[in-house]
Amino acid sequence: MAAKRRFQTVKGMHDLGGWMSLAFAFVEGKAREVFSLYGYDEVRTPIVEETELFVRGVGEGSEIVGKQMYTFDDKKGRSLTLRPEGTAPIARAYLQNDWPSSGPQPVKVFYMGPYFRYERPQEGRYRQFHQIGAELIGDPGPYSDVELLVMLLRFLEELGFEDLEVGLNSVGDPECRRRYSQRLREFLEPYRDELGADSRRRLETNPLRILDTKAPRERELLEGAPRLRDELGDPARDHFQVVCDELDRFGVDFEIDDGLVRGLDYYTRTVFEITSTALGAQNAILGGGRYDGLIAELGGPSVPGIGFAIGQDRLVDLVLKIPGARKRLNAEDHRRRPVCVIPIGGSYRRHGLVLAQELRAAGIPAICEFDSLRPLKARLKQAARYDCRWVVLFGEDEEKSGEVVLRDFSDRTQETIPRDGFAAAVAAKIRPDEQP
Repeated sequence: MAAKRRFQTVKGMHDLGGWMSLAFAFVEGKAREVFSLYGYDEVRTPIVEETELFVRGVGEGSEIVGKQMYTFDDKKGRSLTLRPEGTAPIARAYLQNDWPSSGPQPVKVFYMGPYFRYERPQEGRYRQFHQIGAELIGDPGPYSDVELLVMLLRFLEELGFEDLEVGLNSVGDPECRRRYSQRLREFLEPYRDELGADSRRRLETNPLRILDTKAPRERELLEGAPRLRDELGDPARDHFQVVCDELDRFGVDFEIDDGLVRGLDYYTRTVFEITSTALGAQNAILGGGRYDGLIAELGGPSVPGIGFAIGQDRLVDLVLKIPGARKRLNAEDHRRRPVCVIPIGGSYRRHGLVLAQELRAAGIPAICEFDSLRPLKARLKQAARYDCRWVVLFGEDEEKSGEVVLRDFSDRTQETIPRDGFAAAVAAKIRPDEQP
């Protein structure tokens, strides 16, 4: 009889556990903590959306729509797609749920969860990946751009990043983009044969995307290209100037990057990336920008918006490389480390269950080692594998004395405490900073 095949994760998708799971929870907790300070509420959109939402929202000529989406027909022949990005679903939810009428304006929301793109897996980039993002919908002014960037920098600093830099540009209004696209096309046309296949295609569909190229020869050609900033109309130019002035006022270190256009077609005016130089080479952490025409493109009114998206998998990889990060994560996770209750003797397993329940009622994570047939030494080792610092021992002697034994693995000491109200006494021991 042939051995049964063992299943593996699908290529480009992975399990999360250990340090990664702990770091994911830490990052998400900081996001909720910081974003809520700025008035953002968490929302969750479906993983599956109509394909047309991304074709119209992201852009038919974009890399995502053209090559990377997981698209399929359902049983009724409707074309559906696993969401490849978060902004278009938020815009759809804004319209479908009539957020303008149901709450304060502008709408401020953030989100986190899994997304899907069919691309070559590599470190920090997967086919099922995770994003954290935020959107501010309804305010056209430059001060919202500034506040969003200040919020992002605070979030990253609280994760432990230092030496953060902001790359900033303006891609202008639609008319600015059309005018510049034509100038860039005219500039690059004589060099068509020196461009790669992707850039030749973009020359016809969206020349601005060529500014994203990493090809050395194409980067060299673009050094002499016209600048998008020179094609900005007065409204877009004035908007960008206020953003720059206010970031200066906040002491934000930023650099204007003429090659920064972002990868999605819906961006207008302000676009940005944030990098960190603290980890050696420059590392792009996140990007985003303004999308004043997206909601109108999806059939709604002309409503401005700005947002960002962070690749959480890559962010967590970078967080774990920050010196002292794992020690900090352990400290942040101290509240979650369980107390292990070990009943001594088979007849005391019921008592162990009761003791563990009393600890949980006091808000203390607890596990109970019920296997009374194993030696105490083996059960203590098992408690150490659970990463328990504290162990509660209870058996015949403790029942007679009306006490429990509390052992501290960190310094190998133990003491007896009264059985009545023992959970409060344990809490005072392991969380002295939280006691009244």
